[in-house]
Amino acid sequence: MEDTAVKKKGSRWWYLLVLPPLIGTLFPSFYSSVTPELWGIPFFYWYQMMWVIISAITTTIMYLGLRDN
Repeated sequence: MEDTAVKKKGSRWWYLLVLPPLIGTLFPSFYSSVTPELWGIPFFYWYQMMWVIISAITTTIMYLGLRDN
């Protein structure tokens, strides 16, 4: 019984992985520019797409870490 309580309490830390993608896209004024371009794609677009990929990876890591709880 005690092991289950420890397991659930420790699982809360996995939810902190949501914060970097949230904070990275929270302030559009930071990334609302054309330069620097990446392969001809303006910064505004490739920065957001980068966070989509990071969010997918983060979600996968969270799923794998929390699926046993």
